[in-house]
Amino acid sequence: MPFTPAETPKCPKCGKSVYAAEERVAGGYKFHKTCFKCGMCNKALDSTNCTEHEKELYCKNCHGRKYGPKGYGFGGGAGCLSMDTGAHLNKEELDGVRNGARLEPRKIAKAPEGQGCPRCGGYVYAAEQMLARGRAWHKECFKCANCSKGLDSILCCEGPDKNIYCKVCYAKKFGPKGYGYGQGGGALQSDCYTNGFGTRGYGHLGMSSLGLMSDIKDCEWQSEHAPRAGVVDVSKIKARPGEGCPRCGGVVFAAELVLSKGREWHRKCFKCRDCTKTLDSIIACDGPDKEVYCRTCYGKKWGPHGYGFACGSGFLQTDGMTEEQIAASRPFAPPDTTSIKAPEGEGCPRCGGAVFAAEQQLSKGKMWHKKCYNCCQCHRPLDSMLACDGPDKEIYCKACYGKNFGPKGFGYGHTPTLVSTSGQNTMQYPEGKPFSGPKSSSGCPRCGFAVYAAEQMISKSRIWHKRCFHCADCRKSLDSTNLNDGPDGDIYCRACYGRNFGPKGVGYGLGAGTLTMA
Repeated sequence: MPFTPAETPKCPKCGKSVYAAEERVAGGYKFHKTCFKCGMCNKALDSTNCTEHEKELYCKNCHGRKYGPKGYGFGGGAGCLSMDTGAHLNKEELDGVRNGARLEPRKIAKAPEGQGCPRCGGYVYAAEQMLARGRAWHKECFKCANCSKGLDSILCCEGPDKNIYCKVCYAKKFGPKGYGYGQGGGALQSDCYTNGFGTRGYGHLGMSSLGLMSDIKDCEWQSEHAPRAGVVDVSKIKARPGEGCPRCGGVVFAAELVLSKGREWHRKCFKCRDCTKTLDSIIACDGPDKEVYCRTCYGKKWGPHGYGFACGSGFLQTDGMTEEQIAASRPFAPPDTTSIKAPEGEGCPRCGGAVFAAEQQLSKGKMWHKKCYNCCQCHRPLDSMLACDGPDKEIYCKACYGKNFGPKGFGYGHTPTLVSTSGQNTMQYPEGKPFSGPKSSSGCPRCGFAVYAAEQMISKSRIWHKRCFHCADCRKSLDSTNLNDGPDGDIYCRACYGRNFGPKGVGYGLGAGTLTMA
């Protein structure tokens, strides 16, 4: 026998199935969320005020009123000290009364045939209309014809019988039947089989339910009668010459069409010619033989060969080519940049050849070959950051330029080791003081020569050379943080100023080492 899943619990109030997403539990019974209310006053309940009695729900007040002790002194308080049994709230005892108010039957004016609500036939006004395919329904009539579930524009499905259904009921009634169809587990069913097996539906079984099947014969029965997808031969329907799929020659329909350079392929045939890898518009390459290849096979078959070509080290191969074939296919560039001479003074300053736009390098308005643009001594390749133009109209790297044209002696150059190779000091003015030029009283107080803006240092409205702005005693370089103007008109560092003009004696000076009478 086929496996039948356990039935879902029924709601005691409405008698319909209760699913996990909408269940409320009380007294061991499961209710719908909409049914979880008091049976007398229709008050919505929760787990704190719910009381169950014989499959009926009550709030605490109504349960005490109907089943609690009666008489003076009983009940929840002064308001409950009565013999009230809640008869005025009981729907079964008073017909047509809700919450103490009598319900009058609603009178709906009938509309002409085909113009009113499709369900009740009455006029539908704008305030209460719901539309479904151009037909106006009352809001209270706009519900599933099968399960009476309230619908909206998303859940509504109009059936071929011109009635409206929810999606689940529509799928059960009008959807495809059999294994694998429907909205979900509840709709995957087979209503009937014409092969004599009756209504043994097995499509409603989910994957979790299939794991519970213990009858192997039943599984075999299902596998025998489940629908099977047949293998379709796309080359059976032949097209006219030059119009079908380039690989199989069959007609290509729109559902299986793949385009490549204006040619129509079957999706099943659109794969690499060599490795049969499935292709798409990104990795497909059209070969010169009018076939399609993946990038790897295209590179192996049609790409350049030899060391250094193709996609990477895995493709640095020659595929059995001879040395002559490799040499013939290798690109050739003339190494001599002087083969094309330029007019005098217009070519490369080093070789004199013509410089074209693809290989030019600029340096002080002169164009060099990229191959010639290197240091003339160490031949290091240069760029705009490393190149230095020498006075001999050549270019050098920074290190070679400093060795040839920079200042010599200890402490100059890029590092302390860049000393004069001949041992000769090239500094003409070791002290940095000029020997020529006009002297004036408004010049530098130390040397007397004029001070220009690029080298001036200011102290008490007096202008000094930057090279002269040092301590008069220890010749320490000064700045605005350690400058002290002495009373003799000269400048000193703090230590020398305190030694010369500061207070004397024990306890004065900069520290213990200066507590002297010197």
